Amino acid sequence: MYIEQAFKGKSSGARYLFGTIAVFFSWICLQIIPFFVALVLKYGYNEEMIAIFIDQNRMMTDFSSNITFFLMLFGFALSLFVFFLLYKAIHKNSITNLTTSRTKIDWGRFWFSFSIIAILNIVLILVDYFFLSPDDYIFNFKLVPFLVLAIIAILFVPLQTSFEEYFFRGYLMQGIGIKTGYRWIPLLITSFIFGAMHYANPEVTQMGDLVMVSYFGTALMLGIMTLMDEGLELSLGFHAANNMVAAVLVTADWTAFNTESILRDVSSPVAGWDVWVSVLVIYPLILLVYAKRYNWKNWGNRLFGKVEKPKFVETYGVADIEDLSEIREDY
Repeated sequence: MYIEQAFKGKSSGARYLFGTIAVFFSWICLQIIPFFVALVLKYGYNEEMIAIFIDQNRMMTDFSSNITFFLMLFGFALSLFVFFLLYKAIHKNSITNLTTSRTKIDWGRFWFSFSIIAILNIVLILVDYFFLSPDDYIFNFKLVPFLVLAIIAILFVPLQTSFEEYFFRGYLMQGIGIKTGYRWIPLLITSFIFGAMHYANPEVTQMGDLVMVSYFGTALMLGIMTLMDEGLELSLGFHAANNMVAAVLVTADWTAFNTESILRDVSSPVAGWDVWVSVLVIYPLILLVYAKRYNWKNWGNRLFGKVEKPKFVETYGVADIEDLSEIREDY
């Protein structure tokens, strides 16, 4: 079982609390450092540079869109690397156990999910562009900027989305799960935190608070996906495909990704019925496709059941033992 993989390392509550604070603090710092370094290289360390750095709106528009996009994603790439180092150091557990309950990471699952979501998003966007709302878009293709964007997106978007999946659906899901003893508690808590972290996104300012339903709904679906499939592979593929298509195919002035995409959305949308269609219709259908493909069963227990302590924890009465090598052989 996926959540129980946390027991294979050092899993005390103090370690998870310290790890969460350390990862969050490093993530915030590493979002800022790439922009700070880039501004110093451009202007030198002076009053003008500091003024731009303090003013987030100026900082985000001071560079070309491709450079800004790279700096944003590079911060996430650094965060993922630091997160893995912290996880290994604090919990003495493997990245495989953080990723999946299987003996090794199933990349076939990742690519299946990536392909399904990439195709679905591309089809939906093209249908809207050609048939439903053609006046809402302009064709923005410029070969050289687009090729640069494509390289950045292919290399770094999966790192950005992987950091979010490993932290929310992985680390927090496992940590909260083994401490509360139930699966539904980390599912709801991580979904709420993930959604709340996106409240500052420009999409919320543009479309209104109702768009938060989409963020919470997406997080809930990814959490269900993780618990039902006993691993992160499907959610990693979904998130990577979703963000990559958004960055490369269509963006707007009011989106978190403002890139040299093929299409530009020039409309002024307001969240409405389409949000509910995604959450209540499309997302359940996606889960059904995955359930059919991977033969998911026992939904009630996997989503709402108790987290069962492995045999070595029950036997020795603790989960944070210095050396579990011999005990794990029995497990």
